[in-house]
Amino acid sequence: MTRTADPAAPADVEALRREVDEAFRAQRARRTRLRVALVAGGFLLLVVSSVVALAVGGAGVGLREVVGAIGHWLTGSASSPDDERTQAIVLQLRLPRVLLAVVAGAALSVAGVVMQGLLRNPLVSPFTLGISPAAAFGAALGILFLGGAGTASPGVVAGALVTSLACAGLILALSTLKKMEPTTLILLGMALTQLFVALTAALQYVADEQAIAAIVRWTFGTVNGATWPQVAVLAALVAALLPVLVSRSGTLNAIAFAGDDAARALGVHVSRTRFGLIAVSVVLTAVTVSFTGVIGFVGLVGPHIARLVIGADHRFLVPFSAVSGGLLVVVADTLGRVVLYPAVVPVGIVVAFVGAPLFLNLVLARKRSFL
Repeated sequence: MTRTADPAAPADVEALRREVDEAFRAQRARRTRLRVALVAGGFLLLVVSSVVALAVGGAGVGLREVVGAIGHWLTGSASSPDDERTQAIVLQLRLPRVLLAVVAGAALSVAGVVMQGLLRNPLVSPFTLGISPAAAFGAALGILFLGGAGTASPGVVAGALVTSLACAGLILALSTLKKMEPTTLILLGMALTQLFVALTAALQYVADEQAIAAIVRWTFGTVNGATWPQVAVLAALVAALLPVLVSRSGTLNAIAFAGDDAARALGVHVSRTRFGLIAVSVVLTAVTVSFTGVIGFVGLVGPHIARLVIGADHRFLVPFSAVSGGLLVVVADTLGRVVLYPAVVPVGIVVAFVGAPLFLNLVLARKRSFL
């Protein structure tokens, strides 16, 4: 007996396929809208936290005075002597400090998430690759031989910037010439970390007490003494490089999730991409650390906070990492100003209290993927 084909079957299959595709696109659109909302909500929380941080301090300047001072500044309206004092406190001390904390945290966190994606290792950060320890060594040289004393001193900034860029250049050059695998690159960074830590300790060994105190204060990491030129330089750098990293997030996804071989099969030039994006991350880190000192765990903690909230897709993870890093440093700096008032705990110490337990948890759990 011959079985006749059902002429409606192909049409039914095609209709079912279209229905499934439409459901998939609708689900993806909902997920995208949710992630966009999370990024926007995080940014709003960062703005609110920054405003609250402006009102924290021991000068008797609260939130109302802060809003009034900023309003007088923006409108150029006349103000009383008391208002002028408030404006000086808000505009010359607190506002640069808070803005530098925001952009520094954003820069370090974005650099960390890019490095973690490119090297496919969740334990990678600018600190573990030796860039921050190299900056500490350069700052120590600036303090000893160029007469620097604080994070805003030109000698300290120049020393930290030059040595961190030199360390990064050495890592990138060796990785290119020797065609190192990501694991070997991480081991190289760890070796350089120990080398620069030892060199910094050697400088402290021969320095006098005043220089030792200055070096130790710098290595704590702080946004004390923030200046408007520092804010302008770092904010311009973040504004210029963050869109570049976001635009390459699709390529970053291919390397982070599929691996080098699969990414090459998709048409990605893996070596060139890894070199270029790590170079961008290094510049962000070097300039930030030269202004703020070593804030070691932001590049590790910020990306993981963002990944827990928004997922591992770098299209959203990169911008949200900027938000989470800025929020982390602003909150840590605010806590550092109030927890032992009138003493100010450097922001690097406060962040380390959060970062060290998380780092230990990651090591003990031996996490090997981003999924």
